[in-house]
Amino acid sequence: MLLLADLARTSADVAAAPGRTAKVERLAALLRRATPEEAPVAVAYLSGDLRQRRTGLGWAALRELPPAAPTPTLSLLAVDAAFDRLAGLAGPGSTTARRAGLTALLTAATAAEQRLLAGLVSGELRQGAQEGLVLTAVARAAGLPEPEVRTAAALAGSLPEVAAAALTGGSAALARFRLQVGRPLQPMLAQTAGSVAEGLGLVGPEAAVEWKLDGIRVQVHRSGSDVAVFTRSLDDVTDRLPDVVSAALTLPVRAAVLDGEALVLRPDGRPAPFQVTGSRVGRRVDVATARTQTPLTLFLFDALHVDGTDLLALPGAARAGALEAVTPPALRVPRLVTAVPEAAAGFLDGALAREHEGVVVKSLAAPYTAGRRGPGWVKVKPVHTLDLVVVAAEWGHGRRQGRLSNLHLAARGPTGDFVMLGKTFKGLTDATLAWQTEQLLALAVTRTEHIVTVRPELVVEVAFDGVQTSPRYPGGLALRFARVVRYRPDKAAAEADTVDAVRALHRGS
Repeated sequence: MLLLADLARTSADVAAAPGRTAKVERLAALLRRATPEEAPVAVAYLSGDLRQRRTGLGWAALRELPPAAPTPTLSLLAVDAAFDRLAGLAGPGSTTARRAGLTALLTAATAAEQRLLAGLVSGELRQGAQEGLVLTAVARAAGLPEPEVRTAAALAGSLPEVAAAALTGGSAALARFRLQVGRPLQPMLAQTAGSVAEGLGLVGPEAAVEWKLDGIRVQVHRSGSDVAVFTRSLDDVTDRLPDVVSAALTLPVRAAVLDGEALVLRPDGRPAPFQVTGSRVGRRVDVATARTQTPLTLFLFDALHVDGTDLLALPGAARAGALEAVTPPALRVPRLVTAVPEAAAGFLDGALAREHEGVVVKSLAAPYTAGRRGPGWVKVKPVHTLDLVVVAAEWGHGRRQGRLSNLHLAARGPTGDFVMLGKTFKGLTDATLAWQTEQLLALAVTRTEHIVTVRPELVVEVAFDGVQTSPRYPGGLALRFARVVRYRPDKAAAEADTVDAVRALHRGS
């Protein structure tokens, strides 16, 4: 029987391990000990996730940890069952009950187990072992080729499920994982290039260039009159997207798995801010009213299965032909096939003029590599940067333990104050973490177990994908997908960008 303490010890060992090989060996050693029931839970936790995708818990429930238990008693399966109960709570008083249940769980946990649980609940278990490394460890523990495990995980959409099969049934068990209409598979992802010419050089010389839409990635499964819609993270959102379901039912197919984006358009056909689309997709109540007030438009860009034929292994051009055969132009992402960089650049300009994110350059020969950021797709979009001031930082976890990691970022306000726009721990190398910890501690104003507030003097260049409205921060704005580019010791805080400049970016987006 695996204890939670076994997972906590392995997590700490992996965080401290010096290289990939050592991390994989530590993970594989634990997985070899897991029973078929324990394996999916262990794989999820070691990947930094709870099996229950939505628990209703977050940082607010972790502000004050209870005294730790002196000895470990929690079994892995008992902890998983406890989170099942907490995730199932609903209705009046459920928030209080969930927090009380989490406190009871934390009270029974040792200090090491509390750190593990806090990282899982907050989604910030930074131990240097994300799903890709755990997948390698599953293959090592099961004695199977890694590509075999990777393919099964992509088709199943669940590494924990595949891990249990691999560890108990080997290759024969993995062979049952195939594309199945109604069961989501991990989406193919794109690499990044700085220009369309570079993109063509990577996948061309001739390639398809498609608009990159700033919507919600959707995977649409249809079997007869039944339709299921899944997000990029494989969440089932069918009930929330009746407009997407209706669009899928208009297609002349009996069975299909199609890849695309759903987004809210303004009356002029340009995209509404991403936050509007996100809010619409997140709406769980009164969906009919939401559909009328903020309708979603479906745009498809790939076909993975049509009427009994799996298309994953076919080249991109063949899959595009299959999509065109069953969809009208209004339901497809605009697309240009070209080998001419100038033509591709003009197509990018057109997408940006319509206020879309950019383009994706796609190989005409590459198969659909589910779950991978393969060489067949390359995204090209403008990068926004701002020079912002660090006003606080949070202590890191896992391999970042003992270092200041999550930065609180602010722009200059109109009266010399600083207006917070968000947080990020992305883009920080080990060397940068060490340097910024030293610098920020020298600027510390207040210091607690979780956060250090600092004098607003250190300027950092931050890249981001856009600006959205947010009630979370005083300025009413937040940066999307912020990541650190570099520190700017050559700049004083008085030279940082202003909140008015950020508002202008938001108005233009």
